[in-house]
Amino acid sequence: MIDLLLLPFQLDFMRNALIVAVIVAVPMALLSCFVVLKGWSLIGDAISHAVFPGVILSYIAGLPYVVGAFAAGMVCALSTGFLKDNSRIKQDTAMGVVFAGMFALGLVLHTRVRATVHLDHILFGDMLGIVPADFATAAIVAAVTVVAILAKWRDFLLHAFDPAQAAAVGLPVRRLHYGLLALISLAIVGALQAVGIILAVAMLIAPGAISFLLVRRFSAMLVFATLTAAACAFGGVYLSFFLDSAPAPTIVLLLGACFVAALVVSRLRDRRAGALEPSRTG
Repeated sequence: MIDLLLLPFQLDFMRNALIVAVIVAVPMALLSCFVVLKGWSLIGDAISHAVFPGVILSYIAGLPYVVGAFAAGMVCALSTGFLKDNSRIKQDTAMGVVFAGMFALGLVLHTRVRATVHLDHILFGDMLGIVPADFATAAIVAAVTVVAILAKWRDFLLHAFDPAQAAAVGLPVRRLHYGLLALISLAIVGALQAVGIILAVAMLIAPGAISFLLVRRFSAMLVFATLTAAACAFGGVYLSFFLDSAPAPTIVLLLGACFVAALVVSRLRDRRAGALEPSRTG
């Protein structure tokens, strides 16, 4: 029995998948806290879909796909901001128009490329086929994101809660705004090979949402989100070996189960607090 449970750790491709899953989960979890607080969940969805044409153009041009993916993500973010600031439409409408258009462009370009296997892996992930270059990309993205957040998390937090107050105390609001968008784009690029475009958005939202339900302090939220994402990433890859399922969807299912559990715990805690309140006031 023990030998069977330890079998995934004896296979090189499973060890690689377990490691890269945790590496990818860390920056996504940290950023998810800011995404949830700012109500930017749709932005994560928009950027994750909008990078698709950039990936294909890089593939056609013979460039590393991370170059095109990051450029396309920033084009999406900047275009959304421009439409919001220079028209009467709201931000969610602008995001819907931009990301739908860019994703459609990617699908059109996709039909022009014959070697579709690699691009399908970008869409759905190929965690079990990780190569050293993918390890390097994920590790660099994780390092850059962690360092940036550790250095500026208080500024990002104030900007998330009250941009007007952040501007009043002299913080570079526009730089923080686009800096956070750049980090989100970078994290999605780092997650492409592991979880793919379609499932990256779940890892960018769920850890922060789970932590938001269970903890009160933002510093604790960052830690709890990171631990939750890492545990679900590791557990999802491990369980996928025995369930004979794809690792990325299994990770997302674990995150979904954790969210449901967190929601139940939060509701029970609120009811208990509401029941104790009358006895204290009485």
